[in-house]
This record gives sequence, C-alpha cells and structure tokens, in this order.
Amino acid sequence: MTTVVPTRPAPTAPAAAPPADRPSRSERRAGALLTAPFLVIYLLFLIGPLLVGVVLSFFNTTTVKSGLGDWVGLSNYTEVVTDPQFWDAMWHSVLFTLLTTPPLVVLALAGAILASRVRRGRVLYRLAFFAPYVVPSSVVALIFLWMYTPQIGLLPKIFDAVGLPVPDFIGSTAGGWTAVTLMTLWWTFGFNFVLYTAAIQDVPPDVYEAAAIDGAGPWQQIRHITVPLLGRTTSLVLILQILASLKVFDQIYLLLSGGPDQSTRPVIEYIYDTGFTAYRGGYGAAATMVYFVVIVAISAAWYGLRRRRASSTAA
Repeated sequence: MTTVVPTRPAPTAPAAAPPADRPSRSERRAGALLTAPFLVIYLLFLIGPLLVGVVLSFFNTTTVKSGLGDWVGLSNYTEVVTDPQFWDAMWHSVLFTLLTTPPLVVLALAGAILASRVRRGRVLYRLAFFAPYVVPSSVVALIFLWMYTPQIGLLPKIFDAVGLPVPDFIGSTAGGWTAVTLMTLWWTFGFNFVLYTAAIQDVPPDVYEAAAIDGAGPWQQIRHITVPLLGRTTSLVLILQILASLKVFDQIYLLLSGGPDQSTRPVIEYIYDTGFTAYRGGYGAAATMVYFVVIVAISAAWYGLRRRRASSTAA
C-alpha cells in the first residue's frame, strides 16, 4: 500500500516593490492637484497669449478695428527682418545688456561678500542694498529724472560746483546711456545681491576656519574659497541678468522715451510703438515672435554650454 504525501504549493514570489524614488499613486494625484492652479495660470497668461501672437503675426491685424484682418502670410516677418529700425532697436537692447550686465554681476558679488563679513549691522546693510529693488520703476524714473534735469537737478549742480562740464544726461545719446545705466545699476542691484547672499550662507563655516588655521587671510579666502564655490550661482546670475537686460523697456521709456531721436529705443519699445502707436498689431506680433526666437536661442545656447561643461567636468 502506497502512502500519498501531500505536496506543498510552491511559494509565490513576493510582488515587486515600487522603486523607492517613484511616488505612489496618491502622491502623484496630490502633486497634480497642487500644480493645477499654476498650470491653468501658465496656460492662460503665457502659452495663450503666445499662441494668439503667432496667429496675429500672419494677418494684417490692426488695433483700431476688430477682427484679424487680411491674411498676409510671412510678409510681416519679411518686413521685420528687412527693417533697419528693428535692427537698430536690437542693437540698443544688446548695448544696454553690455553696459549693465558686467557691473551688476561684479558689484552684486562684491556687495554680498562685504555684507557677509560685516560683524555689526549686517541686516541693515542687506536691507539697504535690497530696498531699491522693490521701488516701482515709475518712481525710480521720476527720482532720477529730477536728478538729471539741467540747472535744477542734483547731478548738474554737483558738476557745476566742482567746476566740471555738466553732461547732458537727457538730450544726448551718450548722456542718455549713462543716465539709464546708472539708474538701472541702483535699481536692480538688489536682486543679484540676494542671490549671492543666499549662496554665501550655504558655504560651510568650517572651510573658512580651516583656511584661517592654514594662514589664509581674508582676501585669500575670498579669492580661493568664496568665488570658486559661487561659480554655479554666478552662472545663474549671469544668464538671468542677460535675459532681463535684453527685455529692457520701463526705465528707458520712462526716462528717455527712446530719445534723443530714437537713439536709445530698445526692441520692446519698438514693438510697442509699431503695435500700439502705429496700430499695426500683426506687424508688432511678428516683431515679437522674431525677438522671442532670439531670446529662446540665447537661453538654449547657454543651457547647452552649461550641460557640456558639466559633462566634461564629470568625466
């Protein structure tokens, strides 16, 4: 007589656990709900106007009559790229970027380093450096316009008091660029200053203590520790400042109105003049798209350069 031995079922393999870095379904649902308001605002006020501008650029749209107008195809773009006034305005935006970006990066770095090494009144210095950034552009333009006004302005009186020739800050091209550059440096210095201040606070104090033990002085610590460790922040500040300077409009428009004789008019003011003063909405939209492509190309080139440098450093 044979005895039948019951067999145990083969153990089933445990279900594979989801990767630790992969969020669960509830977390993904919560993330989608939290980002939904931002996505709605982004689509309505950024992507939506961009698509409308693309459509308008192919029509002879005017801002004094409803409707898109007649279909003109690429003629608006052809007129934009062959208009010397557009390229003059483009050069003015580039010139403003060249005049303001280097000092705004260097001065913000120097100011953040000095403010971080002050023993007393550090909060006061940080507040004083950042405060002008929160002042509206119209108020800043009015203040500096009073300072630049001939005969009654503060700066002309200072030049006259020391016996120096008084520059024409408002009526000349060179004086206009000087005026708007000084105004921009004072007004926007605080944003880059805050970025550098936050980055300096992330540097471990032990690094400075070890350097001091090895005999490194303050200048050597700044040169060999602070500045190299702020390299990534400097890259961020540089690209943000370039993009912000290329999009200049308020201070030049409020202070100089693009003058004298449109010698300081940037691209954004050119688009404003053609779209809202000359009532050529379709042409203004085409000019906007051309300038948008330029900005995106600069951003993409900078991003690709950073990726290549990061990959070469990792290798």
